[in-house]
Amino acid sequence: MSTFITRFDTSGHGVRLAVKDLIDMEGVPTTAGCRAVANEATPAPRDAACLHGARAAGARIVGRTNLHELALGVTGVNPWYGTPVNPLDPRLVPGGSSSGSAVAVATFEADIAYGSDTGGSVRIPAACCGTAGLKTTWGRVPLEGVWPLSPSFDTVGPMARDMRGLVLGMELLEPGFTVSDRARFRVGRFRVDAAPLIDAAIDRALAATEWDVGDIELPRWHEATASAGLLLVAEAWETDGELVARRPGEIGADVVGRLKLGASLDARGLASAQVVQQEWGAVLDEMFQRVDVIVTPTLTVFPPGLDGGEELLMARCTLPVNLAGVPALALPVPTSGALPGSVQLIGPRYSEEMLLAAGLVLESAISTL
Repeated sequence: MSTFITRFDTSGHGVRLAVKDLIDMEGVPTTAGCRAVANEATPAPRDAACLHGARAAGARIVGRTNLHELALGVTGVNPWYGTPVNPLDPRLVPGGSSSGSAVAVATFEADIAYGSDTGGSVRIPAACCGTAGLKTTWGRVPLEGVWPLSPSFDTVGPMARDMRGLVLGMELLEPGFTVSDRARFRVGRFRVDAAPLIDAAIDRALAATEWDVGDIELPRWHEATASAGLLLVAEAWETDGELVARRPGEIGADVVGRLKLGASLDARGLASAQVVQQEWGAVLDEMFQRVDVIVTPTLTVFPPGLDGGEELLMARCTLPVNLAGVPALALPVPTSGALPGSVQLIGPRYSEEMLLAAGLVLESAISTL
């Protein structure tokens, strides 16, 4: 079991940063958590662009975190580098694909971690490990030097134990970033079929704020989920299909299966998914005229056991966010059960300043429960 693929000795007083091992670091090979990539990798000639702010701020990079192979999976289970141990319960999945990043901050081995989020890969492990994570607006954080999966969906974002950690992470990713000073928000509560304990916990947390909260409908939510999945795996095949052809025995069977699904999709189906993408964006644009933040669970279930990948695929409320390219954060919320739930806050494009302000208020309200 391994949180890190590579560890570094560090000293000094800078913030301790863990970096997902698909983000280039000068002089270090990038593995993407995959034996096929690692066997061909050479030291990166330069840092990825998203590391520039952290370097300038004197952050101490403590290691390269493990991940679900090629960033294409939700469990975090890795056949080549081991599976990071869920700090809430070692029998449960840590979530993927940014599993090592979530575990690194949860176990205090790092103050901040960088993850990537293409279909939920920051928010899902945050939900599974009881930590916080921010999926940034598509295009806001530069991706030069980041191993691609689905370029139309890929993002890089911060992961931390709490909201203040996420704020610090954004300050490192984007020097000069400042959180809004807002405290009151119009909130649209979108209800999905979730575990009752998780649903009730989210309602209690929202009730502890002074926000204007009302239930909303989001037409095409389920179609957006399905369409995002199709477009994502189709692009993933374009990205990694050649690697499968050359080194099929050095990629896990689950990842190969998802990549080959992307190869099997027909043009008509993908065109229909693109239409849904446009229509879904219009649905959100209209909704964000009426509310500031949309709230859902991050996952509709508690983290399953290590063989529960299919359950987790069905439980994520993350894909519609990636289809629209908007930002969203995941924040733990206590339940009346043994494990925390996770609440997802979704905002309009380029609203991270406002979204993190809302997260800070909600976290403070949760602390009073």
